[in-house]
Amino acid sequence: MKFYNEDKSTALEAMEKAQWLAFAPVVFQASRALRNLGILAAIEQSRMLGMTAGEIEQECKLSHYGARVLCESGLAIGLLYIKNEKYFLTKTASFFINDKLTEANSDFINDICYQGLFDLEKSIVTGKPEGLKTFGDWPTVYQALAELPAQVQESWFKFDHYYSDQAFDGVIPLVFARSPKNILDIGGNTGKFAFQCLSYSPEVKVSIMDLPGQLNMAKRAAFENGNENRMSFIEANILDENQYIPSGFEVIWMSQFLDCFSDEQIISILKRCVNAMNDNDRVCILEPFWDRQRFKASAFSLQMTSLYFTNIANGNSQMYHSEVFAGFVKEAGLETVSMHDGIGICHTLLVCRKQQSGK
Repeated sequence: MKFYNEDKSTALEAMEKAQWLAFAPVVFQASRALRNLGILAAIEQSRMLGMTAGEIEQECKLSHYGARVLCESGLAIGLLYIKNEKYFLTKTASFFINDKLTEANSDFINDICYQGLFDLEKSIVTGKPEGLKTFGDWPTVYQALAELPAQVQESWFKFDHYYSDQAFDGVIPLVFARSPKNILDIGGNTGKFAFQCLSYSPEVKVSIMDLPGQLNMAKRAAFENGNENRMSFIEANILDENQYIPSGFEVIWMSQFLDCFSDEQIISILKRCVNAMNDNDRVCILEPFWDRQRFKASAFSLQMTSLYFTNIANGNSQMYHSEVFAGFVKEAGLETVSMHDGIGICHTLLVCRKQQSGK
């Protein structure tokens, strides 16, 4: 791991960073206001001319005070700079309003996590998703998902799909390397991976195993796409220790699924996979491991996402370190045949089989 091995900050830099931490919620909401009220877009459209506070006020239909106070905050945040009384965008601002990943992250934090994170400390102590109470009374976000407000659902799926969907094109050939005819997609959500499998191979059949709410979304999409004859659907609560995993699948696929569970739960799920497998079957696990990231910003995003799991999702899971996760794989009775980094934005594919006798 090439990050987090030393501290090179000067005392002044450390003091400045400490103030950023103190005002971080203000920085976040001010940045969103600059985006959502059209200030950043207006300045971007001015190209190299820049805009005065008065021009921003008029273009964005804001009060003189509102335009001024937000633009001044933009200077401090690093989204704007000022020259000859005109505001210009920084490179950071260009990414903030144009980068789809940043948009997905920002909307996810605002719509799903922001209010609930007030109870993060309580979640750490209790091991429960205390922030989920912002939306209602559910044990985990997965039972809640189908009933959450439309905007919250949209931001959740946009966040989830942006990360996973970017990886599917690169991973499909690896999954089909042994020409499977039957694939079990555990935690398939709306069925996006399943549909890509069906498009890739005219012979494959895919079964999705998930909670009823998510499964209903996948069923609707299957009938709309005319894929119902090559798909089957298994209602299951994988947290139930008595919930067996059916056999007869050459590939058991889990994408951004196991990070939704605690250490012990992951081992339990993988053990049940082992019980369903023969020696030629494979478990394919697609996960974003924070220690295997090329860029520090990616590792940072994953580590912060871990606290969403702590506070909102379930209270006991995270984005894992690959060596920690490897321990779960081994304890469950699996061994890693191959590991493929650099898939999509941040993913690693683990291809696993049952441990061979004597190992």
